[in-house]
Amino acid sequence: MPRAFPLDAPAHPVKTARMSSATLTIDLDAIAANWRALDAMTGTETAAVVKADAYGLGADRVGRVLARAGARHFFVAIAEEGVALRQALGPDVAIHVFSGHMPGDADMIGDMDLVPMINSLDQMIRHAEALPGHPFGVQLDSGMNRLGMEPEEWQAVRQIALAQNPVMLMSHLACADEPDQAMNAQQLAAFRAMTDDTDVPRCFANTGGVLLGGDYHFDLARPGIGIYGGRPYTDARPVVTLDIPVIQCRDIALGETVGYGCDFTAPRAMRIATVAAGYADGILRAMGPKTSLWAEDTPCPVTGRISMDLIGVDITDLGRDPSHLQLLGPHQGIDVLADNAGTIGYEILTSLGARYMRRYIGG
Repeated sequence: MPRAFPLDAPAHPVKTARMSSATLTIDLDAIAANWRALDAMTGTETAAVVKADAYGLGADRVGRVLARAGARHFFVAIAEEGVALRQALGPDVAIHVFSGHMPGDADMIGDMDLVPMINSLDQMIRHAEALPGHPFGVQLDSGMNRLGMEPEEWQAVRQIALAQNPVMLMSHLACADEPDQAMNAQQLAAFRAMTDDTDVPRCFANTGGVLLGGDYHFDLARPGIGIYGGRPYTDARPVVTLDIPVIQCRDIALGETVGYGCDFTAPRAMRIATVAAGYADGILRAMGPKTSLWAEDTPCPVTGRISMDLIGVDITDLGRDPSHLQLLGPHQGIDVLADNAGTIGYEILTSLGARYMRRYIGG
């Protein structure tokens, strides 16, 4: 015989609420202000890096607000991102593609007027054959060993490349977020050795490079993470807040456990809120032990493991059952969460999930 559900009161008082998605609020005015502040530091022209869907925040909306702020050069990772950005911004800006000219990219590059940053001799040949006369730049490896022509390769092809009138020469700093790292000066010297006598516009500084000073700025700077409120630009305005609804609150007794693996055992009688987000939404499991959610000015520690869709939170000392709790906001930014998870702010931003209701303010 099937077991009947008991009709008496539950052993632990439980309060439930309607489930809804978390709200990610993106401050477009803060993005514009951060870009303007970085632009003011350079004394030269300043681009904006909007790859990975503007670090997960929406390249169409972010790109438009940056264009209104004055950005005329944008950088994306791949040609497909450039196509989407061109459709959002129209014809009046330059869009540079870090991956260069990959097989199958010719139509996108040509039709959407993208500027591939050529990384190798093979890419240079491909571009010259498919789109003769179409603008391109050249990416040079100054020591990061990631993308771009190494000094020997550049020396072998530079006369051919320069004869085709590249619109830009660029390289990328490996340690710009560490001002005292000797690698910065080594890369600067290597980049100058490859480019000083070319008379071609140059681009070298990411956000960290902007902060390193004028020697690194050249003709075009291209900040990325600083625009979105992340280190190493510590004076940046915060850009994102994340408010997560509370689904249910319950009392637990001394010695009871919370979540998978019974990792948390209650040291006292407690009140636990379960909120509607988890690692499927980019809230990394590793951040759990060091992270709190906030009810206005009160921190409420994560309790137990972060699971796919749900997080337990200790609200015992709050004294009330909140309707929502805040993970990102004035008390806790992307870099705090990154430190808690042993990662970087870039990963926190680009992991923010598709299930959030996105709310744009300003702009």
